[in-house]
Amino acid sequence: MRYIRYVFLGSLGLLLVSVAFANRDAVTLSLLPDAFANLIGLNYTIEMPLFVVILGAIIAGLLIGFVWEWLREYKHRAEAARKSQEVQDLSRQLKREKRRADTAEQKDEVLALLDEAS
Repeated sequence: MRYIRYVFLGSLGLLLVSVAFANRDAVTLSLLPDAFANLIGLNYTIEMPLFVVILGAIIAGLLIGFVWEWLREYKHRAEAARKSQEVQDLSRQLKREKRRADTAEQKDEVLALLDEAS
């Protein structure tokens, strides 16, 4: 199974390198459309290779997805934490009740011995 993972990661790496070599031309990225940027006065553009834009978009999408999932699963993590705390509380109560039962059992033995002696 480990070798299959290495083969998959290697072929994925070769695919990404191939995409990078095929898309080395520079592209211009603008923050806003030209008409709106001129109206506001915020005309920010940058030139970079296309493969950087593609890989950056993939990474940004993954990060947004991870954050979205983490926020979405908050209620499940909170419920799991509550259940874990409840299990710990019940475990402490059970130990306390077992100690009480052992103490009561010892007292009953003493009473039984006193009854036999009389």
